[in-house]
Amino acid sequence: MAVLEKKPSSLDLSEEFRRSRRGITDFLDKNRRSLSALLVFVILMLFFVIANPRVFLGADIYEAVFKSLPIRIVLVLPLVFVIVSGEIDLSFVSTMTFSLWAFAATANAGWNPYLSALLALLVGASVGFINGLLVTRVGLPSLVTTLGMGFLLRGLILGGTGTIGISLTFLEGTPFYNTFVGRIGNLPVQMVWALVLVVVAVLLFYYHKFGSYTCCVGDNLESAREMGIHTARVKTLAFVYVGIASSIAGVLSGLIYESFWPRAGDPGELMLAVLASAFVGGTPTWGGVGTVVGAVFGAFTIRFIETGVIEAGLTGFWTQFFNGLIILLALAGHKLHEPRYRY
Repeated sequence: MAVLEKKPSSLDLSEEFRRSRRGITDFLDKNRRSLSALLVFVILMLFFVIANPRVFLGADIYEAVFKSLPIRIVLVLPLVFVIVSGEIDLSFVSTMTFSLWAFAATANAGWNPYLSALLALLVGASVGFINGLLVTRVGLPSLVTTLGMGFLLRGLILGGTGTIGISLTFLEGTPFYNTFVGRIGNLPVQMVWALVLVVVAVLLFYYHKFGSYTCCVGDNLESAREMGIHTARVKTLAFVYVGIASSIAGVLSGLIYESFWPRAGDPGELMLAVLASAFVGGTPTWGGVGTVVGAVFGAFTIRFIETGVIEAGLTGFWTQFFNGLIILLALAGHKLHEPRYRY
């Protein structure tokens, strides 16, 4: 006996359409910060492509950017957790250099580079742990605490090394080097590692209780305590996360540039660029809310501004202007679209 299939009625189709539309709306509402950060990046890249198609439609500029961009991605991921928890960390660049010093000095002394990298991780985690204790147990404000820690570490580095660098060229071509900063075709391996750490951060922030607790602590500290959340532990773990990520970034930096140099670069510039990545990516300064994926798009945006402004025909002096403009517009957007969040 043939079974007659029931044809969907117009009411069924209408209800299915409403559910589908509601699902899309919920997705857009839930991810609007990340999507906004992506939109900013896309618009920026379109502008650069129009300004200089020969450069931005080629592969060379992306290979160059992907060489150093992973360092910023690795650094910005844990900062989202700290900022969402209602705190700030300004010592991560000094922690990065301090950890690199530990790695370079021991590797140069003949240690197995994997053991040297492990020591660097322990150094970074220890700095983060101390920052966490000073903020949560002693009650010091995180802004001043981490700023002071940054100066302390940089003083130790300059005093301990006498501003003399350490070459790491002897690691070039070794299995350790190729594993972390080699190449897969034209793609730097460090970019792959950065994306792996992005996945880890996404899982922690969106699918693990640590991410949920971090948001609760940053949104309302007293309510979080009443819910039974160990707020001091959550904040301390966030600072430890920053320390570990800083040490990873330090080791990657040493391998990429094949050296440790106490005075290399401008630490303040890197710190501002990474913080800007978090803010542009959709993590406002007032805590309780944030986005890991958006921070990654923010890192792409800030990094490409630095390269794109020059390639578009402007002088490097305009880089800071565009960085500041995008940060102000991003924060204004958070304020206008999220009035319910506190400052």
